Amino acid sequence: MFEIYDVAIIPLILALVELFKIGGLKPKYSPFVAVVFGLLIGIFYLDAELKEGIIVGLMLGLSATGLYSGSKNLIGKEQQK
Repeated sequence: MFEIYDVAIIPLILALVELFKIGGLKPKYSPFVAVVFGLLIGIFYLDAELKEGIIVGLMLGLSATGLYSGSKNLIGKEQQK
């Protein structure tokens, strides 16, 4: 079952994606990798049925992608000022 403290997994997904980018992953593939990590965590880490794990995993991966994109856009707007 998904608990509210599992939201802390989102920064972990971001960190894993950043490690892959340091290793040579092209930035345009980072959202796909984040969703894959979210799915893997949702299926294998969370104590839930498969369907619920997939849904929660998608939510975690997409949230990590949105957090990365939002912070990147915010930093870009601050640098333009």
